[in-house]
Formats: sequence, structure tokens, C-alpha cells
Amino acid sequence: MSNGSEGATPGFLVWRLSMKWRVAVDRAVAPLGLTHAQYSLVASLHGMQRSGLRPSQRRLADHTGLEPLYVSKLARALEGAGLLERTRDPRDPRAVQLALTDEGRDVTRRAITVVHGLLEQLLQPLGGLGGPRAREFTRDLATLLDTPLDPFTEHDENKQEQT
Repeated sequence: MSNGSEGATPGFLVWRLSMKWRVAVDRAVAPLGLTHAQYSLVASLHGMQRSGLRPSQRRLADHTGLEPLYVSKLARALEGAGLLERTRDPRDPRAVQLALTDEGRDVTRRAITVVHGLLEQLLQPLGGLGGPRAREFTRDLATLLDTPLDPFTEHDENKQEQT
């Protein structure tokens, strides 16, 4: 464990790791004209399209964990760069569907390759991406992400105890 991590709480370590990852991905995809947030959007959209889906902005927001308003802002910028198309959903005129353009698919494939290499580097101390420790780490992360958090629960319980 590095000197700066000794005695650190799991929350602090998760935050530090997420910041380290965000900065590394930002730097890695910048030559492709993307930010980390844009990469998250186009890579997720790429995967969904490969599954035959043409998601709405809302569905993509739910998938990525990004706020719907932020997804809308990112989608507009990516549309302006010629990487994706935004069209009205014929079944729901309020919804906007997203799809990668040909150029968007090309840039996304290259970005995925770059980020995959970065992920291999990050997970090397755990035996690499395909190693058993990395698979266990991935399961642990998924478990933590699936755990609902309500920041008001403790506060609400304390408030009820006081009344």
C-alpha cells in the first residue's frame, strides 16, 4: 500500500481510485477528441447498439450513472462533433434516441482499445484483466454498485429519535 493510503478509509480509497481512473482516461482519450465523460457515453452507446438497442438519452443516463441533463449536454457536443445522431423517438415524441455515426463508431472503437490497455495496466497488480483477483475485484465492485445508498436515511433516523 502506498504511503498516502496507509490508514485510509475504504471511502477515501474508492474516491482516490475513481479520480486516478478519471484523470488517466481523460489523458488517454484526449488525442481522440474525447473527455472521460464523453468516452463513457460513446462506449456505453456502442455496447448498447451492438446489442441491437437504440437507447434514449434517459436510458443511457441510467446505464452510465450520469445525470440526464449532463447526458443531454454531452450528446449535443458529440452530435456537433459528428460522432452521434440525436433523433426523436417515434413512439414517444418527448424522448430523444441516440446512435453513433460511422465516424463515432470508428472513434469509439479506437478509444475502447486505448482504455482497455489502460485497464490492463491498472489491474496488472491483481494479475491482469483476466486474472482471478481481478475477476473477484470486479464482482466486489459490482456488489458495491448494486447496494443502494440513501444519504438521508441516517439523518432521518436521528431526526425521528429526537422527536
